[in-house]
Amino acid sequence: MEIRGLTPGEQPPWDLLLLADPSRDMASQYLEEGLFYIAVSDASETLGVIVLLPVGGHSIEIKNLAVAEPAQGKGIGKSLLAHGIQVARKKAYKTIEIGTGNSSINQLALYQKAGFRIIGILHDYFLKNYPEPIYENGIQCRDMIRLTMCLSNETKEKL
Repeated sequence: MEIRGLTPGEQPPWDLLLLADPSRDMASQYLEEGLFYIAVSDASETLGVIVLLPVGGHSIEIKNLAVAEPAQGKGIGKSLLAHGIQVARKKAYKTIEIGTGNSSINQLALYQKAGFRIIGILHDYFLKNYPEPIYENGIQCRDMIRLTMCLSNETKEKL
């Protein structure tokens, strides 16, 4: 497997982007300014995607992280997450953030195992920002759980 940026003229894998964010309008907004990477199999099949977006002077946010359903549970999400963290460090960001739904149980576990810490909850975020109800794991996705990871020792001391 290789993780790489999109080549000129290559279309983003909308099927994967919409797995993590069911709003094409919202995804389109961060695609224009974000750093976009895909995980590609040896057979040139797109397995996953990660999009990072600078959100302030020293912080970058993972706006989208998705793995194709047949490829889930094989470490691809973990590899994409590690790649995103590595990119953020190389670009000298001090923190990396991510938000996910209260119903995203597997994603919450993945992010915390990678070192992210919960810093807040945006109550009713998905009810206010998405026209259709979202369900995962038999749970309605209502609230956004916000997580962050410190990438520099200076930032760690302040938290």
